[in-house]
Amino acid sequence: MTVPAPRTAFVKRRRYRFDLRSTALFFVFLAVVVSVLGLAARVAAGAVERRPAWVFVLVLIGVAACLGLRRRWRVAGVARRAAAALDEAAREAAEQLQAPAVSHRRTAVEAVVVDYAALTPEEFEEAIAALCERDGCSGVEVVGGAGDLGADVLAVTPDGRRIVVQCKRYDASHRVGSQDLQRFGGTCFTVHEADVAVLVSTSDFTAPALEYAEQCGILCVDGETLEAWTDGTGPRPWDVAPEAGTAGAAGCETAGAGF
Repeated sequence: MTVPAPRTAFVKRRRYRFDLRSTALFFVFLAVVVSVLGLAARVAAGAVERRPAWVFVLVLIGVAACLGLRRRWRVAGVARRAAAALDEAAREAAEQLQAPAVSHRRTAVEAVVVDYAALTPEEFEEAIAALCERDGCSGVEVVGGAGDLGADVLAVTPDGRRIVVQCKRYDASHRVGSQDLQRFGGTCFTVHEADVAVLVSTSDFTAPALEYAEQCGILCVDGETLEAWTDGTGPRPWDVAPEAGTAGAAGCETAGAGF
């Protein structure tokens, strides 16, 4: 059996033509470059021979310029990294100080100092009403005046209890007596239907007055306790007021017979 001989694959090769014009132009350009470089070398050599000091100065200036540019780039990089680090540190410091700053502002708002002794009786009633409203009471009314029947401020506490407040702006030497408590105790529960009865004074209470208030379930707030309530260091009156209701009214009637 005869096997046909394999056919030889012919690869088409690209033929490069010799271009005399391009070659001549290349050698002309090369000659010009060599001539310019030679001329520059001759000028430099002549300058070195005539003024070697100037050449030395020019070389130093060139080297200094290169070093300056390199240093400038390095300093710019360091400055950018430093600025980024400072910005990050400032952001972290602001985040850490944000909560204390808010707490400080809240404390400054709560730590209010009021000279209650310098207020008129009407202004004192308004100030007590403002305290009730500040601490979450709703329906706050100032009803003091002629025919108020012992009530100066009416409100509803945050937990829904009706609070009746009588205000006594007395001098420090004028303490609240048992007669003041008896007049208030005779109306705060039966007439005004108080769940919380409070008598607030800028002065102090006599011992019989405090005893009567305890039997009736009336909370007595003296000048020191009022300051603590005002600046937020003390409790709100309705948070510590005794449960009174109908039992409180009956207790006031019984206690009133003894004073």
